[in-house]
This record gives sequence, C-alpha cells and structure tokens, in this order.
Amino acid sequence: MKIFFVPALLLVILSSSAQVKKVDAIGITVSDMNRSIKFYSEVLGFKKISDEELLGEQYEKLEGIFGLHMRVVRMRLGEEIIELIDYLTSGGRSIPENAMSNDLIFQHIAIVVSDMDKAYELLKKRMVMHVSTVPQTIPQSNTAAAGVKAFYFHDPDMHNLELICFPKGKGQPKWQNAKGKLFLGIDHTAIGISNTDSSLKFYEGILGIMRKGDSWNMGMEQAHLNFVEGASLHITGLRAEQGPGIEFLEYLKPGPGKTYPPDTRADDIWYWQTILVVNNGESLFNNLKNAGYSFVSQGLIELQNKKGNKIKAFIVRDRDGHSMLVKEGDVP
Repeated sequence: MKIFFVPALLLVILSSSAQVKKVDAIGITVSDMNRSIKFYSEVLGFKKISDEELLGEQYEKLEGIFGLHMRVVRMRLGEEIIELIDYLTSGGRSIPENAMSNDLIFQHIAIVVSDMDKAYELLKKRMVMHVSTVPQTIPQSNTAAAGVKAFYFHDPDMHNLELICFPKGKGQPKWQNAKGKLFLGIDHTAIGISNTDSSLKFYEGILGIMRKGDSWNMGMEQAHLNFVEGASLHITGLRAEQGPGIEFLEYLKPGPGKTYPPDTRADDIWYWQTILVVNNGESLFNNLKNAGYSFVSQGLIELQNKKGNKIKAFIVRDRDGHSMLVKEGDVP
C-alpha cells in the first residue's frame, strides 16, 4: 500500500472545491442478501426502502468488476441508511477467520440504542456472535467518552457492528430523544487506520469532512470492547454537513494489525464503501488523481440518476485501503 504525503499548500488548493456535503450511506458487501435483510430488519430494526438489481458496463467500470450483476438493497434506521450489496454473478472472499479489530480492513457502523441492557438481551436471544466480552462502559478517567456504553458483535457475514448508548451530555442531541424506540440510528462508521495525521490529509484536507473531536481510549474496558489485549487507541471523529460521522481508530498499542489486502475487490465480503455526495465529482476526481490516490473505478464514470440526469461517480481508496464512493446526486 502506497503512502501519500500531500504538501500543505496543495491541501489548501484541493480543499477549496468539491468538498463532501453529505455521507449518504454506508455500503456493506454481503454474501446472501435475503439472510442479511432478515438480520438487519428483525434483529436491529432497519426498514427496507429500496431493492434494485444493477448491471451493465458503467457499473462494471464503477466497481472494477467485469460482468457484475449486483442486487443493492437500501435500509434505513432513523435518519441513516445502509446499502447492502450482493454480487450475484461473482461473489468474493469471506472475512478471514483470524481478522482482528486492529487490522486495517476493520470497519463498522455504530448503531445507537436507548437502553444498552435491553438491546444486549435482545441480541443474546438472537444468538448473535460476540466480539466484545460483554457491553463496556467507558470510565470517568476518559473525559471525552465517559459513561458511553458500547458493545461489538458480528452480523451473519462476520462484519463488525457496534451498539452504542450515550449518556446525557454525550453524542448528538437527537440521541437523547428516543420516543420509546430501542434502536435509533447510526452515529458513525469507524475505520481502522495506521496514522491519524496522514488520514486527516485525505478526509479533512481534501474531502473537507470536518474534524469534530479526539479521545484517547485505553484500559481493561477498551481491551474487552475491541477484544484486543492491551488496546490503546487514538480515536478521531469527523462529520460532514449531513449524515453519519466517520471515525478513525488508530491503535497506539499493540499497533496496527494486518494491512489492507492490496488485491481486494469490491465483491470481497470485507469490502465496505462509504457513499459521499459532492457538488462536482469531476473536480474532486481530478484533484485526487493529481494527488496520487488510487481508485477502484476505471476512471470517472457517468451514470444516470433516478431523475434521468447524467452525473459523475467514482470510487477512491484512502491511504489504508478503505473505499469511498463519491457521487453527484442519488445514484445507488
């Protein structure tokens, strides 16, 4: 994996145009769509809002897979959306059995709940596989996250998911208004990174997603949450104007684990694509290309949105291998 260092002056130039306006959805590759729909709806309360099959040369070029035929299902929880993608004609590799939370393929969504005890009991009744030992409460010694309760677990494809419960005064104000609901929405997607400063050059400096805060998490609670012995993390939260946040997880101890496989394809089950909306896709594509970033897509792709308008879209990788699907408008 190449590491790119972008000069400060170039960052100013790049950040002046085509910034991200919205994190539209979090895309998750799945192996059995019907099974995944059942899990996310019956266990976690997501509602299906669209179900489409996509194919053709432009989608092949967008996802970098010849001959693809994919089923794309969008599901909503609260105000946030996930996009489940099942590659019907290919189907890639499963998540490795020895994958750890500090590996750079790590990505999850943090699902906000109003009552951690009730949510955890529901997951246990459904026989959901644990990652965390049990739900953990961040101690008072961590001022930024004190009192936050969290629990990691797996979906049927072994993707990491998180339940998170915010005490009063923590998180976005909307999470304090449950209106009788247990599962409320998605606060953020978290990604494993190797270096915070380098990741900020991409997400904040070029994409224009604003840095909102940092915390340094360590101790037995954090180790049992992530299931990484001796875990010590630098966590950085970023947020665009709309949509869920993006959170960096840099493991200071024991350090980053396995690197993101350089031969990853979009149909590999560990592959996620965070979907970002911008005003000018072509401008951002050229800026990223000139800065030396690598792409999943075979160039800048023209697609037709649901209103019949032609728009630009592409998928770019950050320095650690995570993929961002950048689009203009509402193309799946």
